[in-house]
Amino acid sequence: MKRENANLWRYLGWIAVFWGFTFVTLNLWLKPYSIAYAQTGTITPGYLAYALIGMVFSTPAPFLSVLIVAVCWEKIGLKAFFTRLVHTERKGKAALLTGGFCLAALIFALLRGKPNGPPWYLLPLGWLVMIPFVGLAEEAGWRGFLQPEMEKRMKFPFSVLTVAAIWDIWHIDQWLDPTANHYGDSFLGFSVQIFIWAFALAALYKATGSVMACAIYHAFVNAIGAIYDWNALFDPFPGDVSTNIYRAIVLIGSIALWIHAAKTNTEECQHGRKESTNRRLSIGGRR
Repeated sequence: MKRENANLWRYLGWIAVFWGFTFVTLNLWLKPYSIAYAQTGTITPGYLAYALIGMVFSTPAPFLSVLIVAVCWEKIGLKAFFTRLVHTERKGKAALLTGGFCLAALIFALLRGKPNGPPWYLLPLGWLVMIPFVGLAEEAGWRGFLQPEMEKRMKFPFSVLTVAAIWDIWHIDQWLDPTANHYGDSFLGFSVQIFIWAFALAALYKATGSVMACAIYHAFVNAIGAIYDWNALFDPFPGDVSTNIYRAIVLIGSIALWIHAAKTNTEECQHGRKESTNRRLSIGGRR
């Protein structure tokens, strides 16, 4: 098996291991403790185990999986791994594009969101907290590793659909746990939204090469749930007119960004090859 194929299967294997571990422990063994806490507010050792396992092995599974592959098989040091994770070469472009996607989500929430009750400052506060613990925890694996790996094997739209399908299935336990965030919501509506966000995040990564940009956008969308009913905003199916207008804007913008980024990357590669050829000719001339 080729090394790149081996690492892809190793990554997916570790994702499956973490998902299976959390599914069994959280949904089969420890779920009663979570239900009891939701009903009474009493923290028990069982609930602490539930919360700890979820915090350490559930959301960070993509990060842990790519970390294991990088350190154990790619032999990348921890410092180099984290440097690569937060590196953003095109900072201005990344800030502009990430800000645009975040602004679209914020405007949609302001216009159509149902406030949960907490004060507005929980949105930026929750955003800052979620950047490392949700954004980087997921995007390190989904866009930082899986998306570019799939692009080596298939065209961009199909690679995005594949990553989105895996990302979507990875969330399915949220519909099996009565205390989970998405319990009782439309899985179909969530799936549609996941596919749209998968295009947005993949296009953002293709344009900037920045996992951090993807993490910031991912965390911002999640942080909206700190003050607005997140599920009512993004999960309904088929959704009202405003929801589908938002989805269309994000999807069209993502496709346009992907086309532009693909063209720009191709031109940069051609320019790099031309410069390389000119250097070789120049060296040859001196000889």
